Order: sequence, then structure tokens, then C-alpha cells
Amino acid sequence: MKRTHHCNELRPAHIGQSVSLSGWVHSRRDLGGLIFIDIRDREGRTQTVFDPSDLAGDLFEKAAALRSECVITISGKVRARPTGTNNPKIPTGEIEVLASGLEVLNVAEVLPFPVDDPETASKVNEELRLKYRYLDLRRPEMARNLRLRSKVATATRVFMDEQGFLEVETPILFKSTPEGAREFLVPNRREAGTFYALPQSPQQFKQILMVGGVERYYQLARCFRDEDQRADRQLEFTQIDIEMSFIEREDIYNLVEGLLKRVWKVALDVDVPTPFKRLSFQDAINRYGIDKPDTRFGMELVDFTEEFRSSSFKVFGGTVENHGVVKALNAKGFAGATQGQMDTMTELAKGFGAKGLAYIKVEGGEWKSPIVKFFSDAEKAALSEKLRIEEGDLILFAADQWLVACEILGRLRLYCAEILRGQGKLDIPANRFDFLWVVDFPLLSFDKEQNRWYSSHHPFTAPVAEDIPLLKTETRKVRGQHYDVVVNGVELGGGSIRIHQPELQKTVFEDVLQISPDETKLRFGYMLDAFRYGAPPHGGIALGFDRLIAILCGTPSIRDVIAFPKTAKGACLMTETPTPVSPRQLRDLHIEVKAPKRE
Repeated sequence: MKRTHHCNELRPAHIGQSVSLSGWVHSRRDLGGLIFIDIRDREGRTQTVFDPSDLAGDLFEKAAALRSECVITISGKVRARPTGTNNPKIPTGEIEVLASGLEVLNVAEVLPFPVDDPETASKVNEELRLKYRYLDLRRPEMARNLRLRSKVATATRVFMDEQGFLEVETPILFKSTPEGAREFLVPNRREAGTFYALPQSPQQFKQILMVGGVERYYQLARCFRDEDQRADRQLEFTQIDIEMSFIEREDIYNLVEGLLKRVWKVALDVDVPTPFKRLSFQDAINRYGIDKPDTRFGMELVDFTEEFRSSSFKVFGGTVENHGVVKALNAKGFAGATQGQMDTMTELAKGFGAKGLAYIKVEGGEWKSPIVKFFSDAEKAALSEKLRIEEGDLILFAADQWLVACEILGRLRLYCAEILRGQGKLDIPANRFDFLWVVDFPLLSFDKEQNRWYSSHHPFTAPVAEDIPLLKTETRKVRGQHYDVVVNGVELGGGSIRIHQPELQKTVFEDVLQISPDETKLRFGYMLDAFRYGAPPHGGIALGFDRLIAILCGTPSIRDVIAFPKTAKGACLMTETPTPVSPRQLRDLHIEVKAPKRE
């Protein structure tokens, strides 16, 4: 080893010792005939001093010729910094190394962007950062994210081992299961026209492991989905995958709460209170307009269906007559919303099918709105009382079918909160974490275009026991034993108690989801066969590991916590992936490409 210490290790206790440090040139400063070089490795940085009066040969000239990010080893003696020159911003700020030796291990060319200045580096175009990802990873912020990711992975493994779980790897090459998101297909060279699929999750394998008697399984699983990219989505991602036998929902809640409590303590030294709050799907939508609510602030949705049932304002009255609802929220202090902000909110509402946005601005003691003139005194009194309307408030309305109206206001609620927080009118501490479980989801949802039911979660989710008789008669009322764990408006993960009876699973596939018997046998026959040989009651959950790390790191994008992420278009700019392949490779895979060749 060329170095005796890392660059964040030296303290006053080391004064007088001869040391060697290896790393990158973080910065170089020429001051009064002395050269100061900050040397950096992944742990931190140390100031070194080159004094020409103490150096032999051309070492001073070599130091003067160094540029940022050259790779070097510096040897010398640790000394205290001169009085008044300590740097309290770094742990090594009380000492410096008086250099007596310098070895240049590699010379760096001029960088396409700086990595030594956090403020400048954060403003660099993200595509440029991704193209030179190896430089971006040198930034202390990125190094911190990867270190925390590793720390949390280790804490997860330790906790799961303590709970008696086995870490089992499941196959990456799987069969196609097109019920979920779009898959990545892998052609099979050995048999023309057949394909593997990369797994969207290890769902079926982990259930088979339960049939196999493993009882407690977990894995930091790599998963793949050919979806459009967003800040919280990647084509390939990692999840903490868990499955347990002989359990009920409460067992999953207790396990996951214990895991997250451990993770938050290890990562942030934050004590997460348990048990987490519980909120039904119905209540979450009704109060917050979304099934992953951010409960750090109020601004809840309020129902005014009865108050406007006979309203002379035809938009509201007509909606109620057609079995819809009228709901509103009070964005307190947002009456001064600009025209641009109002236009944005109108477009958000239209995105859910609304024809426009009804609102009231409370300014100068007046209710300013084109619709107020249609309201009766009783309707105004109800609004004022239930929404606690005050000067400076902005009231937003949605009138539609229940789910649509809730979703409209749910999206507007988040937009208003973002603006008000930026204006300092809504206090949401960055270090506050509100965890909750969202439970009692509907087992099935109806697709009007295809005129059939589909699984709200996945087809292996067990119905609530007392709702099983309703599967064929009142399908809409059937609740699933599905649960999501949410923190600060982000879904960390979801899971369910599974169907373990082969006949019930067959009924869901064929009678409810209308998958033909032949299709059922082709796609899920091996699972139904396995269940016939004694499947225990079981259930599990998958937590989005990348999302979890992003929350802990305080970044909105999971690209900041993945070493080599893809862009929004699914490309790796550093390796220029994906790329065309040779005609011979295509021939060996029995594939003919009909798309026009890319120049």
C-alpha cells in the first residue's frame, strides 16, 4: 500500500508522524512562495504544503505543474496548522502535511466540468454528468450517496438475518408474464422463436420458495421494467424483496416497521416511532386525493355533495344529480396565486378530464370568483364553516365522479403545497418523516375499454376472507389483502397476503380476470401445480430500495443514488448503450430487424 492513512483520518494526535496519502488533487493554491495542495480520496481531504526551502530536487516544480484531479501520492510530516488558519468545515482542518515527497501516479486532462466545487458541479447539465459519470462519482455528494446505500444494504441484511430470513437468489432469465408492465425480452439462440423475459419482480419464484418450505425469504433483487422513465423510475432497479409463511398482515406490518426503524437509525440516527398509522384506501383518496398521501401537512379535501345537491349552480347540481360528488380544498394563504399559477392548476385539472377549474379567491374581505353569484347564503355559510375560510385563502373545487374529483384535488393539493412551501407559508421540515400504511385496497379495478376486470395489485393477491363470496356477484366490493407503506407522499413499497389455495387462484384467473384455461395453464400452470402439493399461507412485500435511498439522501431523483443510471430515454450516455448489433449476432438469434437502420 502506497498510503499509510486515508485523507480524512489525520488529527492533532498524529502531529509529528511521517505519513503517506494517496488520492486526487482536489485543489492547488500558490500563496507567497508556498504551494498548498488539498489531496482527496473517497473518505475526505487533507491539506498539504510544499515549501521550496524543505524540498529536494524538482519536487516543488512538479507540485506547481499539477492540475485538478491528477492522481498522486504525497509523503511528509503531520504538523499543526498555523494559528488562525484552521478550517472547521473539514474534520482534518486542524492539521496539514508538510510534504517531503511527491509521486505522480497519473496525469488528468482538463475536466469537462469541475468536481471540486459543489455549487458549480450541481448546476452542470445532467446529461454531461452522466456522460462522464466516473467524474461525477468523485463529487463528495455522490460518494456520500453510494456510501449510505452500501450502509443501508448491510443494515438490511443484518436485520433480516436476525429475523431468521434466508437470502435466496432467484433467476434473472424468466418467462414472459405480460399482465404487468412492459417486459424486456431475451431471444433464445437454441430454439428459434422462443424468448426469456427479464423479471419485473421475483414474485412467482418467492411464492414457490414458500411452497418449498423456505418459510422466510428475502433478497436485494434486481428487477427490470420497460417503462417510460421518471425521477423515481429506472429500466433496471433494486428492491428489498420479502416473503413469509404462516403469517397474517400484522406480521408483515411489524417486520417492515422494524426494518425501517433500523434503517433510519443506522442511516440518519433518527428514531422512527412505531407502529405506523393505518389509513384505508377509501379514506386516503377521500381525504387526500391520492393513495400515497403526504400527511406532513393538512389541506384535506372536504365533501360538499349534500350542500350542493339542489344548487342553482348547474355544474355542481347537475354533477350530484348524475351520482357524482362536489369536493373542495382550502389552500390557505394562496389567494395571491398568479395568473400563470392559476393556468397551471387549470391544466392539471384538465389532465384528469375536468373542463375547467372552479375557484374562489378571498381578498380584501371579498370572495372573488365568477361562480360565487350562483351560491345561496346557506351554501356560502357551509363553505365558510367547513373550510374555515379566512382572508388570503384560495378555495379550489372539483365536481365529477368520486374518484376523478378526488384525484383532481389531490394533484392540486400537492401543487399548492409545493408553491406555499417555497414561499415560506407552509412549514414542512426536511427532517420530518411521516410513515403510514395504506390498506384495504379494492382487489380489482374495471377497464371500461376492454370491458373486463384486472388486478389492482397482481393476480396472486388474496381477497379479504369475508369478501370471497362476492367475487362473482359483487366484484367491485371485494377488498384485497394488499398494503402499501408510504412516507412523505412516496410509496416505499407494496405487498399482500397471497392466494395459497389452487381452486381460489384458478377462480381468480379464469372466472374473474377472464384468462382462458389454456392461457392459465400456459402461464401459471406450474404455480397451480405447486399449490396442489401443500402451499402454506404466505405473504410478502417489496420495498423500492432506490427510492428508499433517495429519501434518506434528500434527493428527488433516484439517478443520484444509482452508480450508473439510465437517462429519461433509457440510454447510458457513458457507454452509448443501447447500440446496434452485428448481422451475425442477429442471424444466430434468428432475428430479422425490419426497422430502418440508424445512421
